[in-house]
Amino acid sequence: MISQTGRVYIVEARFYEDLADQLATGAVAVLDARETPYVRIAVPGAFEIPAAIRLTTRSSSFGRGDGFIALGCVIRGETDHYDHICREVSRALMDLATLECIPIGFGVLTCATYDQARVRAAVDQKNKGAEAAHACLRMMELKAALGTALA
Repeated sequence: MISQTGRVYIVEARFYEDLADQLATGAVAVLDARETPYVRIAVPGAFEIPAAIRLTTRSSSFGRGDGFIALGCVIRGETDHYDHICREVSRALMDLATLECIPIGFGVLTCATYDQARVRAAVDQKNKGAEAAHACLRMMELKAALGTALA
């Protein structure tokens, strides 16, 4: 179980607002069910998610038991911009998780079409926001357990 001092920061890219709302609804439902406090942080797009996480970890409000849920969507277009954004956002989030030992639930959808993204975001379908919340909470638990075992 997550300690009372731990909270989750939901960093949500708002570029596709309807999809962001569905992803956040799924994540918030999981956190509410577990009575886990959270703070929502809105950023313009997926590219800004890693920077927002890094800025938050540098702030005085970030606690040792805290974690993040990264929510957003990148949809393939006519250029290779999609490939660059997907690769760099994924790599930056992985670096934060592995190099900085930050619990992160990955809920950034990388889809070929808007319809694929809609199905994955919808709380009554794939509900990827909820999956990212579960992953974040599990990694927070693991970090707390290992911290206790190593202390």
